[in-house]
Amino acid sequence: MNWTQDIDPLGSIALSAMIAVVPIVFIFWALIMKKMKGYQASLIATLIAIVIAVLVYGMPVKLALLSSANGALYGLFPICWIVITAVFLFNVTIKSGQFGVIKLFMASITPDRRLQALLIAFSFGSFLEGTAGFGAPVAITAAMLVGLGFDPLYAAGICLVANTAPVAFGAIGIPITVASQVTSIPEMSISQMVGRTLPILSIMLPFYLVILIAGFRKAKEVLPAILVSGISFASLQWFVSNFLGPALPDVIAGIGSIICLVIFLKFWKPKNTWRFPREPVPTINTDEKYKAGQIVRALSPFILLTLMIVAWGLPPIKELFNSVGQVQFEFPGLHNMIMDKDGKALPHIFKFNYLSASGTAILLSAIIAIPLTGLRFSDGIKIFLSTLKQLRFPILTIASVLAFAYLVNDSAITITIAQALAST
Repeated sequence: MNWTQDIDPLGSIALSAMIAVVPIVFIFWALIMKKMKGYQASLIATLIAIVIAVLVYGMPVKLALLSSANGALYGLFPICWIVITAVFLFNVTIKSGQFGVIKLFMASITPDRRLQALLIAFSFGSFLEGTAGFGAPVAITAAMLVGLGFDPLYAAGICLVANTAPVAFGAIGIPITVASQVTSIPEMSISQMVGRTLPILSIMLPFYLVILIAGFRKAKEVLPAILVSGISFASLQWFVSNFLGPALPDVIAGIGSIICLVIFLKFWKPKNTWRFPREPVPTINTDEKYKAGQIVRALSPFILLTLMIVAWGLPPIKELFNSVGQVQFEFPGLHNMIMDKDGKALPHIFKFNYLSASGTAILLSAIIAIPLTGLRFSDGIKIFLSTLKQLRFPILTIASVLAFAYLVNDSAITITIAQALAST
C-alpha cells in the first residue's frame, strides 16, 4: 500500500517545522555542546527522525526503516568505497616512506615564511584535501609548518583558513557525490556550479593568508607570488570542476599551483626573506635535497590516481564498465511506495556500479603504487586491513548520516522546513 507525504502534518506549517527541526538541532547540540562522537550523534538523530516520521508524519514503520536502510546502503557504496580506497592509497605513501620525501621537498623550496604558507598550507593542503580529506590536510600541513618554525597555534589557524578553498570538493569529490545522491541533481551540474563560485575565494585567499601571517605591508612585498599561486589554483579548479568533474579539482589545482609557484620562484625572489620574530628552532631539515627521480617516485601514487580518475571519467570507458560491471535493482518494499504531494511515485533504485565507481579507480591506483613505492603486496594487504580498522567509526558515521538524509527526504521532513522558510 502506497503512502503519501504530508508536508504539514500538524495543520500549522510553523508547528510542523518546529517538530521537523528537532533531529537537526539535536545533531548540532550533540556535536557542539556534548562533544558526542559523530557516529553516536548521527545514529541517535536517525532514531529521532524515525520516531518523528512515524508518529508525526504518519509514515509506516516499514517504509521509515527501509528508507533509512536505503540511505545507509548508499553511504557504504559509493561513498565509503571512495573513502576507504583514498585513505588506503594515502597510507601506502606513508608506510613506504614516500610521503616523507614529499614533505621534505615542500619544506625546502623557500626559507620565506610567507611563501611557505602559500606552498604548504594553501597548495599542498588542497592537494591533501583532494586525496585524503577528513582532517588529514590540516593536521599534516600544520605539523609541517610547526617543524619549520611556526608557532603551533598559529600554524593550525593558518591551515584551517587555507582549507576553506578546497574543502567544498573534499576527498575525491565526496561532498559533491553525496549532494548528488541526496538531491538527485546531476553530479556534474553541482560540480560546475561550485567550480564557478569557488575560484573567486581561491584568488583572494592566498593574499588574506599572508596578511594574517605578516601584515598588509609585508604581504605586498610578495604580491607577484600571491597572484601566481591564487590565479593558477583558481584557473585549474574552475577548469577541472567544469570539464572533468568533482573528483580532481583539489588534486590538480593543488599540484598545478605548486608547480607554477616553484617555477616562478626560479626567476623571482622577494627582496627580504621574512621570518617570525623570536620563532622557535626548526625541527625539519630543509638542507636535504632530492633528485627529480626521487620526487617523481614519491608522487607516483598521486600521478596514478590522477590518470585513473581522468580515464574512469571518459564516457566510452564509463559506458563500457557500466555495461559489464553494474548491478541495478529496485529497492524492495520501497521503490514507488512513497507518493509526493502531487501524487508522483518516488523511485528508489540502487546502482552497484562496481567497475565504473571512482573508488575502484583509486583502488587500482593503490595496487599499482604498492611495488612502485618499494612495498610488497603482502605489505599492501596489511595496510588495507589496518585502513579498514582505522575507518570503522567514520564508515559507521557516513552510513548513519546518509540514512538520516534519505529518511528526512522521504518522510517530507525537509520539505516542511523548506516550506516554513519560504513562507517567512
